[in-house]
Formats: sequence, structure tokens, C-alpha cells
Amino acid sequence: MKNQNYFDAAVVIIGNEILSGRTQDLNSNYLAKKLSLAGIKLLEVRIIPDDEKVIVSTVNLLRVKYSYIFTSGGIGPTHDDITAESIAKAFGVSLKINEAAVKILATNYSRGALDLTPARLRMARVPEGATLIDNPISKAPGFKIDNVFVLAGIPKIFQGMVRSLLPTLNGGDPILSVSVIISKVESEIAEDLTKIAEKFEDVSIGSYPFEENGLLGTNIIAMHQDKALLQNVIKLLKTLAKTTP
Repeated sequence: MKNQNYFDAAVVIIGNEILSGRTQDLNSNYLAKKLSLAGIKLLEVRIIPDDEKVIVSTVNLLRVKYSYIFTSGGIGPTHDDITAESIAKAFGVSLKINEAAVKILATNYSRGALDLTPARLRMARVPEGATLIDNPISKAPGFKIDNVFVLAGIPKIFQGMVRSLLPTLNGGDPILSVSVIISKVESEIAEDLTKIAEKFEDVSIGSYPFEENGLLGTNIIAMHQDKALLQNVIKLLKTLAKTTP
């Protein structure tokens, strides 16, 4: 993890089904909102296949670049769920059945441990040295190793795991977001918007064109942790509606 005066993050969405378009990624959107509230900047989202070499190289690249890495997908009971062994390989540690994970997993079945088939026990495999992440939905835990958090891909379960781990993260003041809608196309306000962005270079200011009921306009979104500073930005952004091209 790099040394810095703020905390940032990346999320790695793992799954061939996402890349094929058969399944829509909802998890990065949910995580982004939660991290913003925790004062953590989500700076990168990657979607990669169920491929061990790709998972290993991606995680090893990002975990030295960002404060936190979150992965989604590939920790279920089937043959193509290879995230756990890929993370173990990324860290150069062994992958073992975790007894604490076994006990937790058993509580999800009517006959307890008797219902833990070899396929289900795959969900209790954890890299050596990792700690468990609570899964309040289906019990099969995720895990954390160093600054990497490995979570399920099913949105409801992913969200439950995120809620479990959020209190453990270091962050800051919530990252606030404000929106100003201008009834002009981007090209009409581009020069003045650039001047505002240069004046408030610490504020993230994005410009997003839209069309609604045949009318063209621009939605400008500003983000920062300082509410008073954002209010000053809003005042200037609203003047764009009065400027002429």
C-alpha cells in the first residue's frame, strides 16, 4: 500500500459472464457510493475474465497502487470459481480449508457439517494469513489479505459483505457530490467551465451532456469533501447559464 494523505481504492470485477454481457455489473456502483460516504476515493474499476494469470497480475499491479483493492466474483462452489486460489498465488501463500470458515458455512445448512459437500467446502478455502469477512446472507465468508478484500459476485451477498467490512476501513470525511444542470450544450460553456475548473483544481468537476424531451443540456457534477468550498463552486457554475457563447 502506498503512503499518502488520503485513502483510495480500486475494484476488480471478475467474471466471464460480465464480459459477455449476460450479467450486468451492479457491484462497482454500490461500492462507489459506500466508499464515497466513507471518504475513500474509488479511482479505478476493472472487469476481467475468470483467468488465473489475469487475476494474479491485475491484483498484484493494483494492490501497490491503491490503499484498498476489492474483488467481486469467483468464490463460489463451482470449477470456474478460481478467485481464492488466484489471490493465494498473487501473495505467494498456500490455500487451505479454513476451520473457522467451515463452522460458519455449516450454519447455513439444515444438517450442519453433514451437508458440507466437497463443492461447498470450496467456499471455505482461504489463503494462509487472511482474515474472514462476514457474509450475513449466505454465510460463506469472504476474506481479506493485506489490503485486498475478496467478496462474492452476487449483488445481494456482495452488499452484505461490504456493510460488514466498512467499519474496518480507514477513510475521511464523506466525499460530497453536487449537480448543476445548464440548459446549454457543452461547447457553449466549455471555456468558462475550464476557467472554473482551473480556479478550483482540488475539486473534481465533470461535464456530462444530455438530451431530454428534445432539449439539449449539460449536467455538471462537482465533488469534494469541503461543503463550503462546493457552495462556492456551485455559485460560479450557475453563472454559466447566463453566459453567451
